[in-house]
Amino acid sequence: MTTLITNAHIVSPDVEIENGAIAITDGIISGVYNLGDALPEADTTFDAQGQYAFPGFIDIHAHGADGKDVCDNDLDAIRHIAKTKLREGVTTWLPTTLTQPQAKLLEIAEKCAQYNANQEFAKTPGLHVEGPFINVSKAGAQNPEFVREPNLEELKEIHDIAPALVFSIAPCQSNACEVIAGAKALGISSSAAHTEATYAQVLAAKDAGLTHLTHYGNAMTGLHHREIGMVGSGLIDDDLKIEMICDGIHLAPDFVKLIFKVKPIDQIIMITDSMAGSWINNGECTLGGLDVVVENKVARLKEGGALAGSALVFNEGVALVSELTGLPLHQIVKATSWNQAQSLGLDNHGKIEAGFTGDIAILDKEFNSTATFVDGEQRF
Repeated sequence: MTTLITNAHIVSPDVEIENGAIAITDGIISGVYNLGDALPEADTTFDAQGQYAFPGFIDIHAHGADGKDVCDNDLDAIRHIAKTKLREGVTTWLPTTLTQPQAKLLEIAEKCAQYNANQEFAKTPGLHVEGPFINVSKAGAQNPEFVREPNLEELKEIHDIAPALVFSIAPCQSNACEVIAGAKALGISSSAAHTEATYAQVLAAKDAGLTHLTHYGNAMTGLHHREIGMVGSGLIDDDLKIEMICDGIHLAPDFVKLIFKVKPIDQIIMITDSMAGSWINNGECTLGGLDVVVENKVARLKEGGALAGSALVFNEGVALVSELTGLPLHQIVKATSWNQAQSLGLDNHGKIEAGFTGDIAILDKEFNSTATFVDGEQRF
């Protein structure tokens, strides 16, 4: 089975073809063509009409979408989020949990495992387990009632049901480095989150295996001239990958511009951190059992007013980064899919070239998502 996408402005890491074509055979890209090249025969042809063709976006941190939350603990909620993510150009998504009781996290992992057995919409190769081993003072929209000390056995119980590819933990907590080292031995990438960690504590966690900083700039120690904290760690250490919510709210537009200027693009991972309020615009929903109000695409806890995840959709984040930074798209695309694929070990994802999976996001020139292909099959 061969699908041919024609008349596409192809965007891939370090490569742009303004009028090209992509052939996908049995789910794998079998050829990429320039204008004038002879094209293969195909069973299905999609005319992109000059729109962008990106590698399918990979969202490694998203709790929900369109009224549904991973912590709803419901298979149909997982299916609905995975289907909604396709409307953003996201082809791979890590269902992201919150700080919850262990028994509930195990049930949620089971629901995710059930979806993994039939990934009919966006792909879900594993979970992002955010919490519960965080610092209460930096809990943000995480429920402080369920915060507890780091425990490798709890993480392993979840991982045994559905693979945990990313695990967010506060490095300032006792036993954190031991758990980070244990997670690394299990093949789980650890990310620093919801923490009062000093730079020295971040370095100790990095020595234990820490590789990421979760929703960079938020719920972490800021940059100070006597203690550079977590934010400074992300700036000074080019080995640490940083997750960025590029909605102009969690990170001020000037901060986004600054980070893309000083941080190597290969170490930036764009995320949504989306929750049930995404796609709603205005209304009420919940996040891990906490009541949330969404106004003009900004989600805040009903009690206290703290930011509660985001209502960002992925393609709008791409549009904002393009507008703010002026970087060429063949550089920005590294932060939308390639860096994520490298971090997760998805060796054949994140590029549009022969041998890579046929996951393609079609966006118009205003970055509106218009079609999404997963393994060569148009699913949106």
